[in-house]
Amino acid sequence: MRETNPAPSALSHHVSHSKLFSPITLRDVTARNRVWVSPMCQYSAVDGVPNDWHLVHLGSFASGGAGLVFTEATAVVPEGRISPEDTGLWNDEQQAVWARIVDFLHRQGTVAGIQLAHAGRKASTQAPWVGRGEVADADGGWTPVAPSAKPFPGLRQDPEALDLDGIRAIVTAFGDSAERAIAAGFDVLEIHAAHGYLLHEFLSPLSNERDDEYGGSFDNRVHLLLEVVGEVRGRIPDGTPIVVRISGTDWTEAGWDIEQSTRLAGLLKDAGVDLVDVSSGGNVQAQIPLGPGYQVHLAEQVRTAGVPTGAVGMITEPKQAEEIIATGRADVVLLARVLLREPHWALRAAHELGVEVGDGIEWPNQYLRAVPS
Repeated sequence: MRETNPAPSALSHHVSHSKLFSPITLRDVTARNRVWVSPMCQYSAVDGVPNDWHLVHLGSFASGGAGLVFTEATAVVPEGRISPEDTGLWNDEQQAVWARIVDFLHRQGTVAGIQLAHAGRKASTQAPWVGRGEVADADGGWTPVAPSAKPFPGLRQDPEALDLDGIRAIVTAFGDSAERAIAAGFDVLEIHAAHGYLLHEFLSPLSNERDDEYGGSFDNRVHLLLEVVGEVRGRIPDGTPIVVRISGTDWTEAGWDIEQSTRLAGLLKDAGVDLVDVSSGGNVQAQIPLGPGYQVHLAEQVRTAGVPTGAVGMITEPKQAEEIIATGRADVVLLARVLLREPHWALRAAHELGVEVGDGIEWPNQYLRAVPS
């Protein structure tokens, strides 16, 4: 992290043998450990503007010891939101509130990351506690855009296929939001190309039926993502890392798969991407073999392309996370639901793994009385 770490607590230090709690440096940014917070939508913004909920939500992970905290999927344009309640970064008001949140994360010694996103055909969707169905125009919804006019089951059935001008506008929007993210103080930018949202929709032949330079062959289907990466890389400082989240597989025959993901990872590395965050699924309805660490093998395979990777998905136990990093299956772990249950998971994990305060983990001064002896 850039000049934001507070002075370590005045407790005993020793050399930790934990790989999970070793630092990782990408370009000019160093995270104190490899416990990273995965983006988690909160469906709690108004007009794309984050608020105190987001400050407390994200701030709890920072005070809880995470090395990097990613925001939720943050739309680069209004119609790129998953729901009307998603956050965005396309105007000054949004940027100002994000800056306040970033400042708090930095004061806890945590690297601040933002996930920039466009929901594509899965836009205009209700919050999950409402039912996840479509939001009609009369209720504040809008017509989604997609590579092809092919809807996602159960969501808006009227997506419009993007024309070339629409594609160019979205590429520019990613760059504009990237510049705003830097102005707000974010250290790391993640581009969301997973879970059936717009960039993933272009990658997968199951959702991309175009016959122009953005569809058909592998090289054409990855074209948009590489354009977005190039736009973002050209609009931010050289020392700022770029992460890309992908779905390693659609879990469906004839869809996007791990072989294509690994090939893509090499292209992303050449384009200036510093880490590939490997999730899976979300583009079509599929049977996914859920279980502890069920996506780790995907991150491990993508890593063979020579680019650092992040593993995500049902990673819940400290020893499990430690093993993933120690055996070289991934370079960081990204946690989600376990952190909703226990925002200070990293503090407990460090204790269970025998990590002393200062060796990749910091307790807030206000919480020092709770440090286990």
